[in-house]
Amino acid sequence: MARHTTLFLSLSLFAGLSASLAQAAEPLQLSVYQADDNSFDVTSVLVSGQHDAILIDSGFTRADAYRIAARILDSGKQLKAIYISQADPDYYFGATTLKQIFPKAELVAAAPTLARIQANVAGKVAFWGPKMGDNAPATPLTLPQALKEGRLMLEGQSLEVRGTSGVLAHRGYVWIPSIRAIVGNVGVVSGLHVWTADTQRKEERQAWLAQLDEMEALQPKEVIPGHMAANAPTGLASIRYTRSYLQQFEQNLALSGNSGELIQRMQQAFPNAGEAMSLEIGAKVNKGEMKW
Repeated sequence: MARHTTLFLSLSLFAGLSASLAQAAEPLQLSVYQADDNSFDVTSVLVSGQHDAILIDSGFTRADAYRIAARILDSGKQLKAIYISQADPDYYFGATTLKQIFPKAELVAAAPTLARIQANVAGKVAFWGPKMGDNAPATPLTLPQALKEGRLMLEGQSLEVRGTSGVLAHRGYVWIPSIRAIVGNVGVVSGLHVWTADTQRKEERQAWLAQLDEMEALQPKEVIPGHMAANAPTGLASIRYTRSYLQQFEQNLALSGNSGELIQRMQQAFPNAGEAMSLEIGAKVNKGEMKW
């Protein structure tokens, strides 16, 4: 009888351990919210485990934030954290609304990103608030806290924050090794003209290309661009699209005498790319015809 009891307990412990391991090994899932061109086609990504979730980037408008919130609520997951990956307002303006809906969720950003947000937020609110009207976030904005470690944890699985050093330290990205996924990065674009007004120095564009090479070297199975056209490719194709765009932009920048010539050359190279405004502003800024 004792031997049977011991065997039963051993089997029960083994079954419990197996169930725990199976639960720990459950792959994380990605759900992508893609805003329309009124919000610059920006993406937000909900990373979900069996019970909990982390949101990467919060959208631009209040409407974006409510749509993202609806997805989180429909998922049935408990939102543990909102991570802001970039210092541009289309990545963090929605956080104020989301924190009202999910007050227990931690709101964090990498220290270099937070520093850039804090330096620019007043100007961004002053510029965008009147244009957005009722769709603007309530002020004062709820800003992130500094992420204390270089990662977030979700049900025992790591979301690593990388790329937070150098001249583009404020433009990091999230690497999820368990599912080999890259999310949360303004530096990856698909199907659109790439925004270059914020990288006016050649050194910055070279650092951008180096970051793309670093990402590709990780051999990701999935890459979610920070901005993308509807139905545009994701994955490695989006990294390669962005690299090709930047390389041709650099070449055409040197060949063009003014922004008009640069715009024409880039339109010829990427005839189907959306967000023409990104090209127009980037060309004028990088040719010294406009301050940004």
